[in-house]
Amino acid sequence: MDTSESSTAPQTPAPASAEDPPVRRGWRRWAMDTRPLRRPAYRRLWSSTVVTAVGSQLTAVAVPKQVYDITGSSAWVGYASLAGLVPLMVFALWGGAVADSVDRRKLLLVTNSGIALTSLLFWFQAVAGLESVAALMVLLALQQAFWGLNAPARTASIARLVPAEELTAANALGSTVAQTGQVVGPLLAGALIPVIGLPELYLIDALALCVTLWAVYRLPSLPPRAAPAKRRAGLREIAEGFRYIALHKVLLLSFLADVVAMVLGMPRALFPQLAGETYAPYGEGLALGLLFAAIPIGAVLGGLFSGTFSRARRHGWMVIGAVVAWGVAITGFGLSDSLWLAVAFLALAGVADMVSMVFRGAILLSAATDEMRGRMQGVFTVVVAGGPRLADVLHGTAGATFGPRAAVAGGGLLVVAVMLGLAAAIPALRRYHV
Repeated sequence: MDTSESSTAPQTPAPASAEDPPVRRGWRRWAMDTRPLRRPAYRRLWSSTVVTAVGSQLTAVAVPKQVYDITGSSAWVGYASLAGLVPLMVFALWGGAVADSVDRRKLLLVTNSGIALTSLLFWFQAVAGLESVAALMVLLALQQAFWGLNAPARTASIARLVPAEELTAANALGSTVAQTGQVVGPLLAGALIPVIGLPELYLIDALALCVTLWAVYRLPSLPPRAAPAKRRAGLREIAEGFRYIALHKVLLLSFLADVVAMVLGMPRALFPQLAGETYAPYGEGLALGLLFAAIPIGAVLGGLFSGTFSRARRHGWMVIGAVVAWGVAITGFGLSDSLWLAVAFLALAGVADMVSMVFRGAILLSAATDEMRGRMQGVFTVVVAGGPRLADVLHGTAGATFGPRAAVAGGGLLVVAVMLGLAAAIPALRRYHV
């Protein structure tokens, strides 16, 4: 790893078991690298993610659907989303500090139990016919708070379960599952609601979380390494995490890369207007569904052909190239008159997003010391959750002012310009390699 940035730059953790990666020939060079699945502990964690990736999306569809059924107002759907965002961001930051101070396995057991309990409460209120938006917002806030505590510990644990040389492959496996859930989950929810009803979606999610609890229970203990006798998890520790990011520019740039891509270049707020105006001749419903599905489908395809990721060593350049490719693809989408060309550009953007996710995640796990990984993942969770929502506000405003296509294309060009500017001004990301 390049450690020329400073004498105190964090070092890559020692591999859990040193071994050379097998030579992959022909089409296998491109296929997903599944070596991490040979590690029993990682396989348990990943398998639980497979189940919950779909189950969590059932609840993600059921909550706004129930809010809209009660109120008949899309505004209330937005308010409910905000009710979940604030606790997610707050508890993700705190959860990162907690993950660095306790046994991460125990934290995962507690938080997954909390998420499962809230899913059962969602089911109970739906079956009881409570029809209270306030109750839904409280439950959503509670669930997202548990998720904020859970996510940093889950991701930070990966570096303790696989060797350092398999971190990129492990991130690709996890990201592909998450993106697959975003495609399959909503489609499954739409198919199940007319058959079994909305309340049962919550129940299915709760049952899926029981599988997760069993998988986490079988993980090895993951206490802090080289920890003091007693480590706190308060505001000072959270502040230490931000200072750590500021001191290590490669970490700072990895966060900024995602902010640039998502805030300036995520145009989902304009999908309904584009479907109803630009692509109306294709059918508004068809256009809207394809626009929303295209990016995650592209991300899944990128994950399935991620075999080359494990051989890449210049992770910084991979992030820079992926963000620039995202900006170019989004610009192409904004300039497209044809729905099918627009979907193709969005799918390419999804591939670029997958590459960016995988290598940013690998940088966070390898360039941070173990006692800081939880806090790095907490900030990562906030950035991932908050960036697209800020983009909704920015693109919605720009679309109303300049028109949706101009706003999309302009945002894509800004992504390219700002990312290249950051890469030129701050060399830490360009120089980072493993």
